[in-house]
Amino acid sequence: MAIRVVVAKPGLDGHDRGAKVVARALRDAGMEVIYTGLHQTPEQIVAAALQEDAQAVGLSVHSGAHLTLFPKVVDLLAAEGADDVVVFGGGIIPDQDVVELKRRGVAEIFTPGTPMKVITDWVAANVQERV
Repeated sequence: MAIRVVVAKPGLDGHDRGAKVVARALRDAGMEVIYTGLHQTPEQIVAAALQEDAQAVGLSVHSGAHLTLFPKVVDLLAAEGADDVVVFGGGIIPDQDVVELKRRGVAEIFTPGTPMKVITDWVAANVQERV
C-alpha cells in the first residue's frame, strides 16, 4: 500500500506552483497524493487528511503565516487522535522560524531550491505506510 500524502495550501497565499511540483514529484515517486487546492483552512486540511486516511500532510506557505497555520494543523490532528500523521512543509520560511516550527511539531521544512529527490526521499524514509 502506497504512502498517502495530502498536499495543501493553507491560508490566503495564492502561489501554488511549488505545491503542485512537490505533489507531482511525490506521485512520481509512487505515493498517493491528494492536492486540496488553494485557500484551505487548517480545519479543511485536517478533515481531508482524516477522510483520505493520509499518513502525511505537506503544507506550503509563502504568505508569512507559517508560524500560525502549520502548528494549527499539527494541533488539530492531535486533537483528532491523529498525531501519527507526519506534517512537513515548505515555502519562504526564515531559518529561525524553521527551528520554532520543528519545536511545535512540524517534522521537516523544505525551503526554495530544495531538490525534489531530497523531499521524496525524506518522505519515503520518515513516513510509514499503513498496512
